[in-house]
Amino acid sequence: MKTILVPVDLSAATLRVCDAAGDLARLMDARLVFLHIVQEPPVMLNDYYAFDAGALSEAVKAGEKYATRRLLALARRCRRKNLTVRTVQLTGQPVAGILAQAAATKADYIVLGSHGHGAVYDLIVGSTTRGVLRKARCPVLVIPAGRR
Repeated sequence: MKTILVPVDLSAATLRVCDAAGDLARLMDARLVFLHIVQEPPVMLNDYYAFDAGALSEAVKAGEKYATRRLLALARRCRRKNLTVRTVQLTGQPVAGILAQAAATKADYIVLGSHGHGAVYDLIVGSTTRGVLRKARCPVLVIPAGRR
């Protein structure tokens, strides 16, 4: 059975990405692996304000708990459509995590969304989609941002 890795950021675009991946899975008789990566918040220290380790740990735990609920809801939604689904949740950097999970699951395809923020945003913040496209060892299907 083929495997489609579906990295999701749980934004408004997630349902579009999942629906497209589900359509592809049906055509290929493939299983879906939904992946969400919780990013650790950046630590910014200056003379006036700093986070303590406990506050950062709590923020990450809250993000992980929210992501777990959302991933399970996405899986239930797809199972109601008779799709085979597995969920994976990691903490770390998105591009590296997606590529590692693609290798671990021997993904035949990666289906992910693009927010279409623009060049300046991508330059400052970075683009997960661009990073995956550059380094993926399997075909990548990019679902464009919906109309705003």
